[in-house]
Amino acid sequence: QVQLVESGGGLVQSGDSLRLSCVASGRTFSIYDMAWFRQAPGKEREFVAAISRSGSSTNYADSGKGRFTISRDNAKNTVYLEIHSLKPEDTALYYCAAALYPGATDTPDGYNYWGHGTQVTVSS
Repeated sequence: QVQLVESGGGLVQSGDSLRLSCVASGRTFSIYDMAWFRQAPGKEREFVAAISRSGSSTNYADSGKGRFTISRDNAKNTVYLEIHSLKPEDTALYYCAAALYPGATDTPDGYNYWGHGTQVTVSS
């Protein structure tokens, strides 16, 4: 089993930056790709960014390219998501996900473990 705990969300203003963190515990040696997804009220969960086990490969949703940066520190079992120039439409519950297989997919079905999410609210 793998447990994921997100942190770093909050209420911010348009144009601000945030760094979200996700700490993994348990059988962390079994984790390959990790990703961030988000879900706004009344909308489906959508892919934000993913990173390979080594950190050498990343993948971003078109909506976040240039503003989102995903990274990971395997020594700390932590994955990060930096968000710059936040917009009101970035308001959502941000989830961390871990996959037991390589591939850096952009669909929720590709991930085996999920955190409970951290809320990001951007005011205009």
